[in-house]
Amino acid sequence: MDNRVSGLLGGICLLLVVLTVGCDGSRPGRPAAHAREEAEPHAEGTKGGAMSEKVVKSDEEWCGLLTPEQYRIMRQKGTESAFTGKYHNFKGHGVYRCAACGNELFSSQSKYDSGTGWPSFWKAIRGDAVSTAPDRSLSVTRTEVLCSRCEAHLGHVFEDGPQPTGLRYCINSAALDFAGEAEKGSQ
Repeated sequence: MDNRVSGLLGGICLLLVVLTVGCDGSRPGRPAAHAREEAEPHAEGTKGGAMSEKVVKSDEEWCGLLTPEQYRIMRQKGTESAFTGKYHNFKGHGVYRCAACGNELFSSQSKYDSGTGWPSFWKAIRGDAVSTAPDRSLSVTRTEVLCSRCEAHLGHVFEDGPQPTGLRYCINSAALDFAGEAEKGSQ
């Protein structure tokens, strides 16, 4: 019995270290660009566009690739505070990509000001760019939005958006990287 309890406590301690110190300690503020460079490469010829192979990494690997804030949001399903993200009021023209794997998610052409404090889009860039799952973490069921390539938590989608889709993809800025028109064309 002592060995089982000891093993369980050791496992819990390791998990706590990975979730707290490991995400903050060794590589604080690591830019998302490193996550894309070290993630599995895109399929040849996709240039970050159409989804290529799935990206599968351990929590420890994601912890080392993402900033602590990105890890909290994208791997632990957190949310940034409203009106604080760098893209909520951003007006650039280009493509928003997953900050973890570089998968193209949304075009600036579908971005609009929903007044909610998070970047909002009325459609994904492609039908296979994002996936959804029920989120029952609050008293009301919401629809979670995930990157279909690496399964990172991006935000939620609601059915109160503008036409033609009627959808509002409410996405955390920390889960996004932006590639402007010139930058997108040079890749």
